[in-house]
Parts: sequence; structure tokens; C-alpha cells
Amino acid sequence: MAALTWLLIPLFAAVGAAIWASWAARNRTTGDVAELAGYSRFREAMEKSHSGTEPATEPA
Repeated sequence: MAALTWLLIPLFAAVGAAIWASWAARNRTTGDVAELAGYSRFREAMEKSHSGTEPATEPA
């Protein structure tokens, strides 16, 4: 029985490693699309707010 216990330890370690590896390699790109779209809207808004103004001149 003790030999069976020692054989199950590496088996559980391998199953745990496989679960962790599948979790670590998951596809995480779904949230990036919304964040990139928001950043694009932010850049467009910043360009619009500065497009009609002239740069400030320093006093002589």
C-alpha cells in the first residue's frame, strides 16, 4: 500500500501541473479589444480638443 502512495504522488503532481499549464496558457486577448478601442477614442478626443488652438508663445 505504501508503494501505491508513492506512485500516486507524482501522478497528482503531473495532473496539477497540467491544470496549471492549461490555465497559464489560456487566451486572454478578449479584454484587450475593448481597452484598445477606448484608448483610440481617447486619442481622437485629445486630438480634437487641441486641433483648433495655437501653441502658446512665451513672453519676450
